[in-house]
Amino acid sequence: MRKLVLISLASVFFSQAAVAAGTHYEMRVDGLACPFCAYGIEKKLKSIDGVSNIHVDLDNGLVTVDMAQGGELTEAQMKELFNDAGFSYRGMKKTSL
Repeated sequence: MRKLVLISLASVFFSQAAVAAGTHYEMRVDGLACPFCAYGIEKKLKSIDGVSNIHVDLDNGLVTVDMAQGGELTEAQMKELFNDAGFSYRGMKKTSL
């Protein structure tokens, strides 16, 4: 009986996690050269509601971000954000979590 309860609780937990899944974004950016560049970009992205798990890969010019369900990052929004920060935005790939 105890195993049945644990299995039921686990299935509820995992089904809720799947429903609450959002979107993962990978953005190509030129000009990211130092940790201060990464910090500036992280700060700008954190100001957007729903953004989490920001990672800046300076070596590959890649910025990855997770967005909560119901939120969306647009090409125009990211182009403006990166260009205003002094970087060249190249494009974005979007996948569901």
